[in-house]
Amino acid sequence: MADTNNSGNETPPTGTEFSPAAPLDTMEVEFDSAAGGPQANKSEETGSTAGGTTAGTAKQAFSDASQKLTAFTGDKARAYAEDGKAKAGSLLDDFARLLQDAAGNVDGKLGEQYGNYARSAASTVSDFSGKVKNKDLDELVAEARGFVEKSPAVAIGTAAALGFVLMRVVKAGIDANKTDA
Repeated sequence: MADTNNSGNETPPTGTEFSPAAPLDTMEVEFDSAAGGPQANKSEETGSTAGGTTAGTAKQAFSDASQKLTAFTGDKARAYAEDGKAKAGSLLDDFARLLQDAAGNVDGKLGEQYGNYARSAASTVSDFSGKVKNKDLDELVAEARGFVEKSPAVAIGTAAALGFVLMRVVKAGIDANKTDA
């Protein structure tokens, strides 16, 4: 059972071995169970801890670790964004082919004029796909920012329309899977 010292804190029984956790064992902190906890190994002359370990060095170590983590997450985010850019280009190519294939059906059902609209849309989507695949990620972000700043209403409308189209495509895919099963 643990002893209670004058301050009301519990201390381990006398003779209990204690090993500090990994971060503390390298910071030259001594643990004295009789004193009730960690005691810094201070030098009387300089007022600093032994080996130069101070709160400042701990802050620096934390800052260094934070910078490494930020760089790592930034690199990961960039890799995911590059992967997303490639997938978007591929999906746009597929969508352009779908529009091109649909143009023939539209010709027969609605007339050649509407089929030409579908071919024009396919060409526009294909051109856009080429631009997405050929531009650097930073260029795409800068262009998107510029577009949103120049005409925010159009950007919001476009995002809403794309969301609606994607929702319909996903719903159609789910409904098709239900009928197949």
